Amino acid sequence: MIKQHSLVFFILFLLTIGTANAQYGNGYGNGGGYGNGYGNSNGYGSNRMDRSNQVQDTPEKPKEIPVEVTVGEIMKKMTPELKLDALQEIAIGNVLKESIREQGIIIKDEKVGQDQKLKEVTALSEITTRKINEYLNPDQKDLYKKWIAQKTDSKKSKRKK
Repeated sequence: MIKQHSLVFFILFLLTIGTANAQYGNGYGNGGGYGNGYGNSNGYGSNRMDRSNQVQDTPEKPKEIPVEVTVGEIMKKMTPELKLDALQEIAIGNVLKESIREQGIIIKDEKVGQDQKLKEVTALSEITTRKINEYLNPDQKDLYKKWIAQKTDSKKSKRKK
């Protein structure tokens, strides 16, 4: 039971990274944000040409962070903690990429209810953990369990705040 909870929290952790980066990384340094909404380049009046090209009343979706970026962030933390070699890092990275892509498909499926999505994500998490464990030696498996537990505990403490 605890193993299932930790797996669910791990998957939610992965989603949280992507969501947080998408929310906070959007709009700065790419022409968005403050200071570019007052007409033409000199800052006065309006330029009809510019206004006609704007899409009206459609909120801009946050940019999705590529799976590779999310996996890269996870692997930066996981590799030293588990003492992974280069082959393990590549193999586990590929497992995580596949898992995150599948998870995105599950979450975006509007035909399925939240309960079903949770069950599917939990099952995917268990499969992902099994695949990752196939690449780890016994010592690394123990470190992986502790690493997951640590991530789960830090999520719980953040939620309480």
